[in-house]
Amino acid sequence: MTRDERRIAGEIASGLSRRHFLRATSGAALAALVAGEPRLIAGTTKIPARADRMILLWMAGGMAQTETFDPKRYTPYRTGLESNAVLSTFPKIPTVVDGLELSEGLEQIGKVMDRGTLLRSHRVGDLGFILHSRHQFHWHTGYPPPQSVAAPHMGAVISRTLGPLNPDIPAFIDIGQNLEIGAETDSVKAFHTAGFLGSEHSPFLISDPNDAVARTRPSEMIGPSRFARRYDLYKQLVAQSPVGQYGSDFQRESLARSIDNAHRLLNSPAAKAFDLSLEPKASYDTYNTGRFGLGCLLARRLMESGARFVEVTTEYIPFRYWDTHENGHTRAAGMKHDIDAPVARLILDLEERGLLDRTLVVLASEFGRDMMTEGKPGQEVQKQVEQPAVMTELKHYGMHRHFTEACSVLMFGGGSPKGKIYGRTADERPCRIVENPVSIEDLHATIYTALGIPPDTYYEIEKRPFYVTNNGKGKAVAGLRA
Repeated sequence: MTRDERRIAGEIASGLSRRHFLRATSGAALAALVAGEPRLIAGTTKIPARADRMILLWMAGGMAQTETFDPKRYTPYRTGLESNAVLSTFPKIPTVVDGLELSEGLEQIGKVMDRGTLLRSHRVGDLGFILHSRHQFHWHTGYPPPQSVAAPHMGAVISRTLGPLNPDIPAFIDIGQNLEIGAETDSVKAFHTAGFLGSEHSPFLISDPNDAVARTRPSEMIGPSRFARRYDLYKQLVAQSPVGQYGSDFQRESLARSIDNAHRLLNSPAAKAFDLSLEPKASYDTYNTGRFGLGCLLARRLMESGARFVEVTTEYIPFRYWDTHENGHTRAAGMKHDIDAPVARLILDLEERGLLDRTLVVLASEFGRDMMTEGKPGQEVQKQVEQPAVMTELKHYGMHRHFTEACSVLMFGGGSPKGKIYGRTADERPCRIVENPVSIEDLHATIYTALGIPPDTYYEIEKRPFYVTNNGKGKAVAGLRA
């Protein structure tokens, strides 16, 4: 690492600015363009796969665990309520699993919890001053930013390591995140890539599920013959460009393969999987709580058609959705409405189609939330929102600050235990993990193990190893495997 790279790394570690994060990740992206082909080195232990595909349901913005999957003592709102007295703003509800309670508003998910595992003791990394983009980068790549190489998204790792299930369907598809608008957009883009693995393993991006089918058809304004000419010309441009214009020979070849893959999809019957208008109305209506719900429907259709990895996100936009810095109770109620029926229906549909055992479904978020603590107890960081000691308005009622000590994760299928709670947090603030903490490295190791990928698998890039879990040290959690 150069002196400048060390300086930038130090600044990011202490959380000085989003600008420096972008500078560092942009440098890594440029380095990826000149890197040669990464060489896959298999892990030391051969692991039988329990799943051959994965869906990641991403609760972008920091889902409040005490308002969803780890409810605590309920305190109804009243003016003059002390903030420190409030842990959960919704009452608990029973589920089909004895002793497992969720937060009000998740009744449908509660009915399928006998098919999955609830992890309540996931602990994310300590990255200093908290930026959503940095924590999302850490979760999706397994590495804290910045990195001296362009770290690939988990979906790209799975795509490259396992290959496509159906060559006509993109192996890695990302649904729901708009990368064109909003603060931190560029830094969110930093982990929506295949990094050094090459363009052919980059995500096929769909911001709106209702428009997904349009991504699989040539524009009507161009017409098929003109489109075919453009396709040929573009391939020639890449093939004949001067060395270095599109990166190394490997990156140029990978880009050419990604063009071929896109063209093959446009001409394949498999493209029908992207067309939600072909779904029966009753099914469509069950999923249709908004873009996330329809994203779950699209994910199910894509799993049926042979996608390898699909991420569906509630989308990260500052101060919206799960980013509940104010109006937390009201916003959480809306978010639970958006996810409850679609997630439950997705699990049931996969089960009915004989796909659940082969499909690992993970619901996760970049961190949890607490009304009083920014960071984690004993390692608090600079507060970004001032929570009043006494509530005078309904907007003060809910989860506000970023809590990195504990958050919840759901896991279904792919060898996950059924009807199990793993880990425990304290019943009273600061709600620390008191049993079985699970780090990002170990959670990722568990995920990769379910897919038959040893956690110490690595890619050799620039004569250095880049492991699928941070430095190859992730350990699969036995309690999260059946």
